[in-house]
Amino acid sequence: MMGRFKDLCLDAAEPRALGAFWARILDGELVDLGDGDSRVDPRGGSGAESIWVNRVPEPRTGKTRVHLDLRLADAEPAALLAAGARLVREPDAEISWWVLADPDGNLFCAFPAREGASPGPIALVVDSADPVAQATWWAGVAGGEVRTSDCGHASLLGAAGFPWRQWIFDPVPERKTVKNRMHWDVDLTGPEPTELIRAGATLLREPDDTVSWWVLADPEGNEFCAFAPRPTQ
Repeated sequence: MMGRFKDLCLDAAEPRALGAFWARILDGELVDLGDGDSRVDPRGGSGAESIWVNRVPEPRTGKTRVHLDLRLADAEPAALLAAGARLVREPDAEISWWVLADPDGNLFCAFPAREGASPGPIALVVDSADPVAQATWWAGVAGGEVRTSDCGHASLLGAAGFPWRQWIFDPVPERKTVKNRMHWDVDLTGPEPTELIRAGATLLREPDDTVSWWVLADPEGNEFCAFAPRPTQ
């Protein structure tokens, strides 16, 4: 195992406003980081589920290939719409869930309440040209079990640090062309991402005077940040 899932990050034009939206729909706590960015922490939960919302100068130029699936507390997403979500697609003959967008245009899926299932995030979904290869690669990074389905997607279950039920890699026909506005962070098991790069990750940026982490991309170009282990006390 080369690393473990750490948390999610969202690019935003207005981090506090976007963070407030996600804090509201996830019943989280909004933290003002004092530098223009914000963070959504789960109430009484693990920091691994935090969502960092970071200001970026560039506008959205395409679909984000990473999104969350949520389980609703109710039969319909009325509360999400009241909080500021936009309806993109309703359930129909092909899908049994709602596709919504947050105030910055990030898509996410909302599934109706189900007896015995807690509301909140249930999966992180990544658009993929080769879902099985992607799930297998990330299993090599963070451990876990890869399961495939007849409809073409692959799921990674039990990855180290992963806080939700499934990490899903979904087949799509289009290739990645622009930077994802949602990405995940990884805590490394070693001091540098050498093993990740040998395994097929691409180094995009090294630590410098501005950042203390590495920016990498997986074999299909999905950006992620890698953090060295914290010094022990």
